[in-house]
Amino acid sequence: MSRFTPSLWPVRLTTFLLWALAAAVVVFWSLRLSAPAPQDAAPAMPAAVAAPDAQAIARLLGAVPSITAPVAGQAAAASRYTLVGVLAGQNGSSGAALIAVAGGPARPFRVGAQVDEGLVVQALGKHQARLGAHRDGPASVVLDIAASQ
Repeated sequence: MSRFTPSLWPVRLTTFLLWALAAAVVVFWSLRLSAPAPQDAAPAMPAAVAAPDAQAIARLLGAVPSITAPVAGQAAAASRYTLVGVLAGQNGSSGAALIAVAGGPARPFRVGAQVDEGLVVQALGKHQARLGAHRDGPASVVLDIAASQ
């Protein structure tokens, strides 16, 4: 009597195709997940930056009206400079002041930095900045936040 023995090739071929399909899925997803994320395109035109409100910044930094008037000699020189804000250290020899020169935009100046030709920031107070020819010399211009409002 002859016995029927099925062929193992269809089973082997089906198993091979299933494993090949599983390997293809793993390769597809590993390549898909390892690719860098698409970057958003930069805007064609940058957004316009609004000019800062100097008086609002001065109020934010604690500007209060001053009752002292500047000396007459300092008034002409001080009119060229506008003190917008002060970040002074404990002793006044450290910190920075926001000063606008000749109506331009306010820029930060550290103590000892040159503000304009022949003027450096000498010292900073709670609401004022002293400018002079040298850091250790006499102050030729005293700027007050309240005077610029």
